[in-house]
Amino acid sequence: MSTVDKLVSASWVHDNLNKVKVLDCSWYLPFMKRNTKEEFLTAHIPGAQFFDIDAIKDLSKPDLPHMLPPRTSFGLSMDRFGISNDDHVVVYDTAGVGPACRVFWTFRAMSHDKVSVLNGGLPAWALKYETESGEPHEACVEKKYEAHNVDSLVCDYTAVVKNIGELKASSGAQGKQIVDARPNDRFTGKAPEFRPGLSSGHMPHAISVPFTEVTESADPEHPQVVTLKSPKDIRSVFTAAGVDLDRPIITTCGSGITASVLYFALLHAGVNEQTITLYDGSWTEYALNPYSEIVKDSRND
Repeated sequence: MSTVDKLVSASWVHDNLNKVKVLDCSWYLPFMKRNTKEEFLTAHIPGAQFFDIDAIKDLSKPDLPHMLPPRTSFGLSMDRFGISNDDHVVVYDTAGVGPACRVFWTFRAMSHDKVSVLNGGLPAWALKYETESGEPHEACVEKKYEAHNVDSLVCDYTAVVKNIGELKASSGAQGKQIVDARPNDRFTGKAPEFRPGLSSGHMPHAISVPFTEVTESADPEHPQVVTLKSPKDIRSVFTAAGVDLDRPIITTCGSGITASVLYFALLHAGVNEQTITLYDGSWTEYALNPYSEIVKDSRND
């Protein structure tokens, strides 16, 4: 298991920039019409490269937008970045604490434990340090990257449905807790999903913990800097929602992005990683299946 810190500050990255490989993992929902690659070319941490979440994924499942990439294609992407299995990778985004957590989880699911998230992302870096523009320098690597799947971190549809059966049979007392990172209005079914024709609502016995509850903009002078809450405050958020942090947890969301924010927040709060798994297909896969049971109400089930 890795000995590197999972969450690092901008000053730490600055002081160790020549010892780490940095990836900009920015991503936004399509309706926001943000061109993250163009934004990267305009300003990024010196030496960083752009990790395209919409491209480094399982391309064989077009209906599911962000599925974990096959390990061979992930390895080829790392070769292009010049990243080796031994490198310490720092991931960041322009949201502060968001899509970078998805890439953190991806590295962990590929057995790469030396990975950290920059707390506050590019906005935190830009407060103190210069950015650079343009295409990154061409990378080179002497040894091919070899990814190995860590299946315990990934949950699929079959496992989720089986788990729901356990929850229903025990009135929620047995089985892994399902914790949903989507906004509460989509969880309850009050608001629609962003994908046309996809039902909102939630899985039976799921618990709503919107991912925005575990982050904060703590400095009123710099509201653009969004960071992860303290471990104590994160634990309070989950327990207030009814999550038992001593029981196993499945995190889920719309397509697997913000579920990783909850996954990362749980790690930061000291929850054992062996008790946390992420539903890769998340709500998109679940709600697309006509046999899935969908609950719409105003409370956690």
